[in-house]
Amino acid sequence: MKIPAGYKDSAVGIIPQEWEVKRLAELCQNTGDYGINAPAVPYREDLPTYLRITDIDSWGKFIKTDKASVDNPNSSQFILRDGDIVFARTGATVGKTYLYDSKDGQLVFAGFLIRFTPNSNKAVPYYIKACTETASYWNWVRVISQRSGQPGINSVEYGGMKLAVPPMEEQRKIAEILGVWDEAIEKQSRLIEKLELRKRALMQRLLTGRTRLPGFTTPWQKVKLGEICKRVTRRNEENNQNVMTISAQKGFVSQTDFFNKSVASSTLDNYYLVLKDEFCYNKSYSNGYPMGAIKRLKEADKAVVTTLYICFSITDKQKLSIDFFEQYCENGEFNQDLMKIANEGGRAHGLLNVTPTDFFSLEMLLPTLPEQKAIAKVLTTADDEIATHRKKLDALRLQKRGLMQQLLTGKTRVKFR
Repeated sequence: MKIPAGYKDSAVGIIPQEWEVKRLAELCQNTGDYGINAPAVPYREDLPTYLRITDIDSWGKFIKTDKASVDNPNSSQFILRDGDIVFARTGATVGKTYLYDSKDGQLVFAGFLIRFTPNSNKAVPYYIKACTETASYWNWVRVISQRSGQPGINSVEYGGMKLAVPPMEEQRKIAEILGVWDEAIEKQSRLIEKLELRKRALMQRLLTGRTRLPGFTTPWQKVKLGEICKRVTRRNEENNQNVMTISAQKGFVSQTDFFNKSVASSTLDNYYLVLKDEFCYNKSYSNGYPMGAIKRLKEADKAVVTTLYICFSITDKQKLSIDFFEQYCENGEFNQDLMKIANEGGRAHGLLNVTPTDFFSLEMLLPTLPEQKAIAKVLTTADDEIATHRKKLDALRLQKRGLMQQLLTGKTRVKFR
């Protein structure tokens, strides 16, 4: 293949003549620091915020909801500073990266993450972070992470990653251009937040009966949860390995990713096996969910969960719409009664002392099934609108990624002098 004038062949492909190929470790002050191996604890303002793999979204941003803390005397050694970049080293999300932003507050990075600190005389941190969002980077991750059979990349392997490096002035200009796209992305993100707040207000009116939809006047009926649902205590006799935990914000998530370690026992036959569209109540309280969280299994056909959860299914679908019930739970409509139970029973090991008997004695006000479905439709429409704007957000991010593919390879040059 003919190399264009002003370009040269290199270990990472054809790049501009004045660009260099450098290993990540050559561009950094360190050779890769592993995070702290400590369990996450419920979020507290007087403790550092814990940065785990699951706290980084697929676009490399810190997820500020459902935060956790870390309570360890050595945590100060693992506090992130401006310019630090962390890399996920294991699991399904190996390769995911996050560039520290002081707006995210004080963060301590967990053991499944590796920190690199770019040398300010050799590399712009934003430029290195942008390199980790390209197709070539993810191809490299795919190859390197599978060499041992278990998905993972260690600090030596990350440090040996080769990057095409332009002069510092050009790095800064590339960062400036991509920053314009970041602003558009941030604007779209704020719009989504507003829509989510509007949907929350709708939930509070419609799910309580304070606002009735046109055509519905029938009084709501009080029923006990145990009258329309039944407990699920199905054991994992098939030895399913899909161990999941209930996150208040994320629903069912991989246990290893969420806790930064596997907390399940070596044998899983005594765990519960939950099927799609069944629910679990996690009695662990967290930020925004003071009485725990009730979540529906939607993204998987089966999940293995701890017996500490109260699992159940809807038995009378002529009285209770599954979509309505999911919205009802998400709005925290059981919280007041759960608070009464918890105040009487106390809390043990971070869990609300709510027994299955107490739980299924909870009462809820139910409209007729047609009104339930109408309410669920309104709220689902709001969810769909949010999803549409999320797609626009994803499109902006993909456009930015396409631009990065041009700028970070030198195919499109920028004027920087």
